[in-house]
Amino acid sequence: MKQSRKFAVTGGIGSGKSYVLELIRKRGYPVFSCDEISRGLWREKQYRRELALLFPQCTREGEVDKAALTSLVFSDADALARLDRFSHPRIMEELFARMEREPVAFAEVPLLFEGGYETCFEGVIAVVREEGERIEAVMQRDGLSEEEIRLRMSRQFDPSKLAQKQCDILVNDSHLTERLDRLLKQYRL
Repeated sequence: MKQSRKFAVTGGIGSGKSYVLELIRKRGYPVFSCDEISRGLWREKQYRRELALLFPQCTREGEVDKAALTSLVFSDADALARLDRFSHPRIMEELFARMEREPVAFAEVPLLFEGGYETCFEGVIAVVREEGERIEAVMQRDGLSEEEIRLRMSRQFDPSKLAQKQCDILVNDSHLTERLDRLLKQYRL
C-alpha cells in the first residue's frame, strides 16, 4: 500500500487555520483536526480520569472541570507543559491513524512547532494574520478578553520566527484563496 501524503495547517490563535482547512476540504481533500480529536478524547471516561489524577486541583466531584483546567494551564507554564506531555501524544497518534487511511490528507495542528511535529508531515502551511485582526476574531468567536487572548498568544509559537522553519507561509488576507490554490498546485496533489 502506498504511504499517505500528510500535510499540516498550523498558526496561532485567530490566524484562520480552520477557514483554510475548510477551503481545502471544499477542494476535495480529506481534512482532520487535532482540536476535534481532543474533544473526542474528552468524551472518554479513562482520559478524564487520568487528567483528574494529573490535575487534582481542577476536579469537582471526581470530574475534571475543563474551565478550571483551562484557566490553570494558561496562567502556569509548568501546568501547560504537563498537559501537553499528557495530551499531545494521544492526539497525534489518533491523527496519524486517521490520516494514514487516505492517499492525501490535511490536518489542522495548532501546536505543530511547539510539539516538534513538523517533520512528521510532507508539507506545512503556516497561516498568519495581523495581530489586531486575530484578537478581534477570537474576541468575537470565543468571547475572551484581549488580555486572555494575548496570554494565550504568548504561550504559542512566535510567528515572527516562521522564517526559521521549513514551511509555506500563507497570509490570511483578501488574496488567501488564490495563494492557497497556487500552493496546492505546488504540492502536485
